[in-house]
Amino acid sequence: MTDIRTLTLPKTLVMVGMMGAGKTAIGRRVAARLGLPFIDADDEIIKAAGCSIEEIFQRHGETAFRDGERRVIARLLTEPVHVLATGGGAYIDSETRARVRESCLSVWLRVDKEVLWRRVKRRDDRPLLKTEAPYETLSRLVDERYPIYAEADIIVDSVDGPAEDTVDSVLSAVNAYLEGKGNPD
Repeated sequence: MTDIRTLTLPKTLVMVGMMGAGKTAIGRRVAARLGLPFIDADDEIIKAAGCSIEEIFQRHGETAFRDGERRVIARLLTEPVHVLATGGGAYIDSETRARVRESCLSVWLRVDKEVLWRRVKRRDDRPLLKTEAPYETLSRLVDERYPIYAEADIIVDSVDGPAEDTVDSVLSAVNAYLEGKGNPD
C-alpha cells in the first residue's frame, strides 16, 4: 500500500477510461485516501443540463452532449486540485485531452474487454450501447479508444477484485510517476 502521507498531488488527477472501468468508484476512493475533493464530470453535466445523460443523447444527440461535456470539463479543470472522473468519451475529444495534458495528471484505468462487458451489460443506462449488437459496439469502442487512452500520463490495470486493490495500484503508480518525473508544473 502506498504511504499517502507523503503523496501530495501538484495537479488535479483525472481518471479516464471506458464506461465500466471504475473511474467514479476508484476516483472517489483515491480522493478520500488523499483527502481531496472528488468530482464526477457526468454528475456535473447532469446538473448543468437539468436532465440525465441518456435524455441529453435522446433529445439532442451525441454531438450536443460532447459539446456540453467539453465545456463542463473545461470549467472543472479550473477548480483547485481534486480528483475528477470523466465520462468514457471525454478524453477522446482532442480539445479536452489537450486541456488535461496541459494542467492535470491523467490516469487511464485500463480494463480487459471481457471484464468491461461483464460490468456494463448489467446496466441499461449506457446510451452508446443501446444498439442491436451492444457487445460488438463495446468492442469497436475499445479498439477505437484504447490507443487514445494510452496517451494518459499513467496507466493502471483495473481488474476484477476488491476496489481497494485498484486504488492501491493507482496511488502507487501516481507516486512512482511523481518521483520519477519530479513534480510536474
